[in-house]
Amino acid sequence: MAEEVQEAPKKGSKMKLIVIVLLLLVIGAGGYIAYDKFLSGGEEETTEEPTSEGTEESGEAQVPSESRSPEGAMIVTLDTFTVNLADPLGRRYLKITVDVEVINEDVAATLEAEDPKVKDRIITLLTSMSFADISTPEGKLLLKNEIVDRLNQILGGPMVLNVYFTEFIVQ
Repeated sequence: MAEEVQEAPKKGSKMKLIVIVLLLLVIGAGGYIAYDKFLSGGEEETTEEPTSEGTEESGEAQVPSESRSPEGAMIVTLDTFTVNLADPLGRRYLKITVDVEVINEDVAATLEAEDPKVKDRIITLLTSMSFADISTPEGKLLLKNEIVDRLNQILGGPMVLNVYFTEFIVQ
């Protein structure tokens, strides 16, 4: 009888441990699902809306890059740019790294060969911007579109598909 009394607490503590572990798993899974559905889904919606608004103003219909990237498209990483912004007090600066998606390897080589022109055009554009111009999602989208336009001017046609900001720091 003494053995049964000693086994009962062991069974009870094992059951409590199993229940606690299962509850933690359920709570963790629920938290992940809630985060995935509500928080990360909300960010995707906000980035899609400015895209459609920005393209309506310019009159161009742009398709997300994933659906329009042709075979052989390449990503070229440009150097990091650190520039002063055109703010009244001149105390803000922008540090930005840009990846450029081009249609093929030949265009990537041309883009790298035209590096001084590319840097000049991008630096000129960035230094003309103020903090107010780039602080909103719409402003960032307009900046991306302007970089695409300037690079396509250098390359002589629509050879740049998209640009991606991989680093964007304003201080």
